[in-house]
Amino acid sequence: MANPSLHVMHVALAEKGKLKALAHRHDEALKLYREAIRMAVSAKSPEVFFRHYSQCVMESLEHMGQYAEVIHFCREADAHYRSLRADTALHRKDHGSLLERLGAVLLKQGDAAAARQALAQAAGLADAQALPLAHQLLGWLQRGLSCSATQVNQAQRQHHYFVVRAGSVNNALASLAPAQPVGLPSPQAALTARAA
Repeated sequence: MANPSLHVMHVALAEKGKLKALAHRHDEALKLYREAIRMAVSAKSPEVFFRHYSQCVMESLEHMGQYAEVIHFCREADAHYRSLRADTALHRKDHGSLLERLGAVLLKQGDAAAARQALAQAAGLADAQALPLAHQLLGWLQRGLSCSATQVNQAQRQHHYFVVRAGSVNNALASLAPAQPVGLPSPQAALTARAA
């Protein structure tokens, strides 16, 4: 059973991280998200928190142009999903959204061939209603259109790809977070800790 106060604290840290991200202070947001991951893992909180906080980390890294780290994380997580051999609608959507992120970041980085492969895999896992960005970007690539990072960013905003958006942050919870987080695990260390 998760410790309720620890649970509230990791949620508060993540909400505070979202406020930092919305203020374009992604380095600070990353510290808060990573501490939230560490606390969620130590509290044995449900997997949904780890997945959400990891998504927040990937978004900040993506906004910072840290594409190599996002690509590495997505490929590691893709391998993990493939090893599960689960076939539920939720699993396919989660796996597909990860591949959608991989494709979008590869496209921003200029690797259209690898992006097309990732987006095709994402589209094969979930329909256009579940993953509209993947289907749109794949359609552009299949028609031979070029996709700049600016165009990808515009499509991401259009499809509400980013979960950290104005109006989606719980300010009351964010105010409960301490002024300075203590531990700062890397995304890979946090993923390893969660798998243990």
